[in-house]
Amino acid sequence: MIRCLLFISLLIHATLAAKAPNAAAEAPNAGQKAPAGSPTKKWLTLNGQEPLVIARGGFSGLFPESSTYAIDMAKSQSLPGYAFFCNLQLTKDSVGICLSNILLDNTTTISMFYPKDQKTYNVNGKDIRGWFALDFTADQLLNNVSLTQNIFSRPSYFDGTLPIATVEDALGIKPDKFWLNVPYDTFYSQHKISMASFVEKVIRFPSMNYISSPEIGFLKTVSAKVNKGRTKLIFQFLDPEETEPTTKQKYSALVKNLEMIKSVAAGILVPKEYIWPVNKNNYLEAATTLVTEAHKQGLEVHASGFANDIVLPYNYSFDPTAEYLQFVDQPNFSVDGVLTDFPPTASETIACFAQNNNSTKPKKGLPLIITRNGASGTYPGCTDLAYKQAVDDGADIIDCSVQLSSDGVAFCLDTIDLNSGTNALSQFMTKSETIPELQAEAGVFSFQLSWHEIQSLKPQIQSPYGTKEKVYRNPANKDVGKLVTLSDFLEFSKTKAVTGILINIENAAYLASKAGLDIVKTVTSALSNATFDKQSTQQVLIKSDDTSVLSKFKDVKTYRRVLNIKEKISDATKASVDEIKKFADAVTVTKDSIVKISDYFISGKTNVVKEMKAANISVYVHWLKNEFVSLMFDYFSDPIIEIASYVLDYQVDGIVTDFPATANKYMRCPCNDMDPKANIPYPILPVEPGSLLGLVVPEALSPAQAPSPALQASNVADPPLPEVVKKSDTSPPPSSSSSDSTDSGSKSTPAPGSPEKSSAFANAANLCLSLVAIVVLALLAN
Repeated sequence: MIRCLLFISLLIHATLAAKAPNAAAEAPNAGQKAPAGSPTKKWLTLNGQEPLVIARGGFSGLFPESSTYAIDMAKSQSLPGYAFFCNLQLTKDSVGICLSNILLDNTTTISMFYPKDQKTYNVNGKDIRGWFALDFTADQLLNNVSLTQNIFSRPSYFDGTLPIATVEDALGIKPDKFWLNVPYDTFYSQHKISMASFVEKVIRFPSMNYISSPEIGFLKTVSAKVNKGRTKLIFQFLDPEETEPTTKQKYSALVKNLEMIKSVAAGILVPKEYIWPVNKNNYLEAATTLVTEAHKQGLEVHASGFANDIVLPYNYSFDPTAEYLQFVDQPNFSVDGVLTDFPPTASETIACFAQNNNSTKPKKGLPLIITRNGASGTYPGCTDLAYKQAVDDGADIIDCSVQLSSDGVAFCLDTIDLNSGTNALSQFMTKSETIPELQAEAGVFSFQLSWHEIQSLKPQIQSPYGTKEKVYRNPANKDVGKLVTLSDFLEFSKTKAVTGILINIENAAYLASKAGLDIVKTVTSALSNATFDKQSTQQVLIKSDDTSVLSKFKDVKTYRRVLNIKEKISDATKASVDEIKKFADAVTVTKDSIVKISDYFISGKTNVVKEMKAANISVYVHWLKNEFVSLMFDYFSDPIIEIASYVLDYQVDGIVTDFPATANKYMRCPCNDMDPKANIPYPILPVEPGSLLGLVVPEALSPAQAPSPALQASNVADPPLPEVVKKSDTSPPPSSSSSDSTDSGSKSTPAPGSPEKSSAFANAANLCLSLVAIVVLALLAN
């Protein structure tokens, strides 16, 4: 019954979805003319056509490899002309199945059904123990065993529910092109099972466009049996230090003999490091000349190893589209295809970002790109380098969270605790203490040190997922740059003529009553001295979690006041919205105050944005990051799809991000225009909340959690700011480990963020139809 209701729901979504162009139906295939009005791209591939998107096992970044879900979703979410990539294994009775790993226990539930059937075989010179397809008949595998996801960062909720796909099953879904990879011919031949005989049977299918193998002997065997005009033979390179079974040469030696490869193949499939080597510190080295040399020999070059949910070289700033561009959009070469676990991301890169160079002007009405401490995903936050990079990256609003030194110098840093963002603890350990009114942990606080002392500190890049997930940001830049004063920040903003600035003020009550520092007056004077109060060319946003602070800026009509709502809320009552309206023109809210999350899936939307905007209060979402561990499964581990969802579906007015370049890339690409007349070959559409979650059997999900509280009017207003005590009257701040605290004007510490895990999913309209098809398959199976 639940599945039937889900089917009806998805059918309604598919029917009512905005009629954006259907990528699979309307985009031009390679070699065809683009729609009228679409710019024609010139590619540096061997044949001049756009690079091929090759889906490894379908959409294996989300669903178990080569499952019906994965194959169908790849078909729906890829550029037209894409290829489905099947890694061939053979059963005891020579039935072909699609699985990349020769060990079935890595990708299936076979150990549950045949626990005593482990064996050890020598595979290409290495002894391997596990469960092998050649020890089982097709009936044993297809009637009992199901698929699992073998990468832990990916959803496990579909494990044990989807059967192994045969080659015929995959062909039956009719992918645009079919790529059959034969990785273990020598091993199967040793056990009297012929890969060549199986291939000879399936090459009659018209969509069998590519056959590849890492074994030269196999390619020679099938060469005379294939129609070269319809089916291309591709030689697959493995790790450079592995040995090719036929020639007994290492692949590192064979790559230097492309003339010989040309005699047996029409192209090569190489790990991406063969083209862009990566050093031991995970940074790119200079590109090799492999693509150019192969093209001179008339060989196509396809690169493998693309996935969104791995730690990419730091050069890419955790943006997977940046990596694809490195391979398809160089001034002197482009690969002919990319083998990926995430075909939607490869598709959007080729269709939307390649050869664009941010040349498309953003449409009017798109959200503001607001930095969080400058480009803090690239450099230490709040440094001169982070701000310069943010401007270069296309940020609209650059921000300064103002802190005060003991001698009253205002400077930019994310928090009042110098341990967060600098090496203060190592320099001033004796100053470390606990101040419960400010935070639960001990810290070295800005008002304890003079500006001269603070200038001696080294900034430190902050990695939100470094401690737990070991995902670190740009270590080469971990301590570069210098902190800037508020006055320097304002001067820089005027010189660069940015669209606007955001000044964040916190802890004003504590600083006034306990440290004798007037942060509001200091900021007001700095803005006035820089004449920001006497102009309207550049926007000035004043942000605070304290309404009494915002009230101090109400007389400057050109300033926009922004209330920072740190707590996670599920709703906002009309009374609370009316109360906010007295103090602020906009709010910043957390991501999980906008979307509802269940087991790392998006289950729905709250009404927070709708209620705020109904009262003419702008909504800025805080804060977006590129790291795949920050993204819900629905976003496909692709930060671009998360941005598209906040822009097009959640309809926020501003995006607060550590990576303004990624947001700017989306805002300037041609694929965010949902006008059907725009002739967009591949629209980047938002996710449909709840659609992916609906495919998971309820028993696999965690118990439902109680919703977060709604924002009430009583939560909004703060008491008036206290008088600023004289310096001589201030006593040292209490050092304590107690949890007792006084009212400092700060409402509460931030609620914990949404669960930090990930993987991804999106590109809708097509997506909804694809999910409908998947549900139909599930209904038929039951």
